Amino acid sequence: MLVATVVGSGIMAESLTQDVALALLGNTLPTGAILVVLITTLGPISGAHFNPAVSLVFALKRDLTPRDALLYMAVQVAGGVIGTMMAHAMFALPLLDTSLKVRTGGAQWLAEGVAAFGLIATILAGVRFDRPAIPWLVGLYITAAYWFTSSTSFANPAVAIARSMTNTFSGIRATDLPGFIAAELCGALAALMLMSWLLRAGGEAASTMKEAQ
Repeated sequence: MLVATVVGSGIMAESLTQDVALALLGNTLPTGAILVVLITTLGPISGAHFNPAVSLVFALKRDLTPRDALLYMAVQVAGGVIGTMMAHAMFALPLLDTSLKVRTGGAQWLAEGVAAFGLIATILAGVRFDRPAIPWLVGLYITAAYWFTSSTSFANPAVAIARSMTNTFSGIRATDLPGFIAAELCGALAALMLMSWLLRAGGEAASTMKEAQ
């Protein structure tokens, strides 16, 4: 459903306007909205793991077993491809179509690293301080990141793979995937390292203040 929303809203937006900024807005808002819905409804069932980078981080934190993380990643990629096919079927397009949209270069790789970094940092801090707010935190973060990153914030290797199979507004060339996925994973791991230190330091500071009182 996440990928169907990303791809489908991109197709709809592109068909309704020639204004690229307006089309991007039409792609952004449904994506942020569906994230809130999906995380709220599926979080209690699966932890709302839609993203291999997120699953990797939680496996490294030992909140997921390696086996579960690998199974999640396989299902995330498969689900993403099915989402692309679903979106194409709804708009009477070929079920799969190789993307020709160029998304490559150092600036876009940096943007993807920043996007994934911010997403993981948001999730880890949300889990620590306000777990019920995570659906809104993630939805709002991705909505913002669509606009402040040059890559439009894929921030998800499974979504990137699925988007390589649509030659529409949200597509990405398959040859550009390695750079995007590597950047996403690097950003996620950097966020894990920073937030592990930051949250631990914050906890120690809070404990010290309590003891002083």
